[in-house]
Amino acid sequence: MRLSPDEMILWQHGLLKLNATIVYTWGLMLALAVGSILITRKLSTGLERSRWQCLLEIVVTAIEKQIEDVGLSHPEKYLGFLGTLFLFIATASLCTIIPGYEPPTGSLSTTVALALCVFVAVPMFGIEEQGVGGYLASYTKPTIIMLPFNIISELSRTLALAVRLFGNMMSGAMIIAILLTITPFIFPIVMMALGLLTGMVQAYIFSILAAVYIAAATRTRKPKPAPMPAAVPST
Repeated sequence: MRLSPDEMILWQHGLLKLNATIVYTWGLMLALAVGSILITRKLSTGLERSRWQCLLEIVVTAIEKQIEDVGLSHPEKYLGFLGTLFLFIATASLCTIIPGYEPPTGSLSTTVALALCVFVAVPMFGIEEQGVGGYLASYTKPTIIMLPFNIISELSRTLALAVRLFGNMMSGAMIIAILLTITPFIFPIVMMALGLLTGMVQAYIFSILAAVYIAAATRTRKPKPAPMPAAVPST
């Protein structure tokens, strides 16, 4: 039983290895890129729209609404990054219905790469919103004593993102493999459906957590409203 698609070596030459994780990851990215080109090549602004465009608008609107609900006031600014994270993880889970396919999110190397993307994107959006000084100053709030704790928090939450996604995806694949060995008929189908649901939930949780971290990094302190002048009694 393979614990990770990293163990499936498809090609090797000396120290160079091409495993299933690399092939499935690049294949998934190619499929998403080609699919986006095909769907968006004939967009219409009129009343008559294709089914693919309607589906695309539903997905984009839903993602923007979730981003806005997290607390980001301009969801279109973060749609490219957060939407890509969600679609990549969700599509990787949905493709498990293909025989012989193993989701690249079942590899710790893939989940670490996704978590590092969030780790880099958070300060980038924070600096863009608050400037370098304002973002770095957020590490010392509410007091300078919190500086090491805030730095540790940045590192630990990145590790938690990677391990959480990897653990949930790998455990689902292992349960299905075990049930296929014991009862190769009914239960694996039920568990596969449950695995698809779990994958979608994990895609949602990962992208929402990324949005929460970005919202925390980009929040700015609003100026307090000026007090109203006291009314002068008329004589």
